[in-house]
Amino acid sequence: MWRRLNSLQGRLTWLLAVAGLAGALIYAGITQWPLPQLLLWLRKDMALSIRAPMQLGIYGGLLVSVLVLLPLAFLLAGRVMEPVSRLLRALEGAVASYRDGDFSFSIAINRSDELGELIRMHNALGQTLREQRQHLVQRELLLDTVVQNTPVALVLTDSIGRVAYANIAARHLFNEGRNLVGLDFAALLVDAPEALRKAVESGEDALLSVEMDGSEETFHLSQRAFRLQGRPHRLQLFRRMTRELSRQEVATWKRVIRVISHELNNSLAPISSLAHSGAELARRGQLDRLPSVFATIGERARHLHGFIAGYASFAKLPTPQPVAVEWARFLEGLALHCQYRLAMPPPEQPGVFDAVQIEQVLINLIKNAHESGGAEDEVTLSILEVGTELRIEVADRGPGMSETVLAQALLPFYSTKRSGTGLGLALAREITEAHGGRVLLANREGGGLRVSLRLPQAVVSR
Repeated sequence: MWRRLNSLQGRLTWLLAVAGLAGALIYAGITQWPLPQLLLWLRKDMALSIRAPMQLGIYGGLLVSVLVLLPLAFLLAGRVMEPVSRLLRALEGAVASYRDGDFSFSIAINRSDELGELIRMHNALGQTLREQRQHLVQRELLLDTVVQNTPVALVLTDSIGRVAYANIAARHLFNEGRNLVGLDFAALLVDAPEALRKAVESGEDALLSVEMDGSEETFHLSQRAFRLQGRPHRLQLFRRMTRELSRQEVATWKRVIRVISHELNNSLAPISSLAHSGAELARRGQLDRLPSVFATIGERARHLHGFIAGYASFAKLPTPQPVAVEWARFLEGLALHCQYRLAMPPPEQPGVFDAVQIEQVLINLIKNAHESGGAEDEVTLSILEVGTELRIEVADRGPGMSETVLAQALLPFYSTKRSGTGLGLALAREITEAHGGRVLLANREGGGLRVSLRLPQAVVSR
């Protein structure tokens, strides 16, 4: 019962009752007693001519009562509403603090009604927000520490291409260790290698090799577009793959050596055993069984020779012999081995390269493009001269390559085929680098893969 009487509804009920009673008392005091008697005494004894409110009628009495009651009601209302006004001002300040990100604001509690309960809930909300903000700050610091110290160069740009965030690796890669935030990323890429700049401008994932500080660096570029705080942003990740590729190449060659060693043991052990058996048969004079022993030895030797020759053919890639190549004749010969659609007319000037090796590369790449699962008529070949480079590109509309496959595609003996055979991309890299060029892999927008052979113009034009 006490809680209902102490609530805002109970207090308002009491105030209205008191206000009604005060109004009735003022009206009675003005029209009945004691104001009429006082005015009558003043008229008789003091000879003052003052009309009593009762002589003005009921409306006059009400008017005088209202004039007397208004100042009193205004004063009492101010005293009654002062705590509520203070609370509203405090809540206004709390909301402004929350808007500015300051959750340390709290309000003192000195009430036991609904407003007091509201204050307690507000303070509990502030405490919860402070704890969540503290946890978020700690997680952000941890995440920032991890991102800043990762070897992957990370650059986040906004809708107009300005850098919103960059870690330490990105600062060293693009601005000699200086801060990148607020700078135009396109302007920073002007001094970067052309292949890296073109890969960023394409907006696609890519694996590329560039010349930096006198040595060749291989980068895996991953690009993603998303919205941050309602605004479009773009995230670029530049991962140096040189050490990883070198490590994986060493691991690959170790596996190859183990395979060769295993095959040698499988062949040499029987040969050694058969040679011992032949010597024993010769000692015993059983010469009629020697031909079968020698035939078996010869068969095992031929098998071993074929196995070793298969691996040696990859390791003994001949040096390219560049000659002038007419594009019409070269493309006509290529069309006899594989099907493709020429995306644009070839250059008028002939190319200068090893036609046999480049043809073998293109046959492998076009075959891989057909096996990607895309439409047959979407396998295209493009030949164009761009600045100081000759670009030969094979593109398809298959599913493309995942980030893991894209990072390992140029390793020796790596293959995504179920049979595990095929050296297409690794052979393309070997032959292209022997010509002084490089191979770029990139997933196409809308699906598919683009493999680009970049040959330097100096090689083509001589």
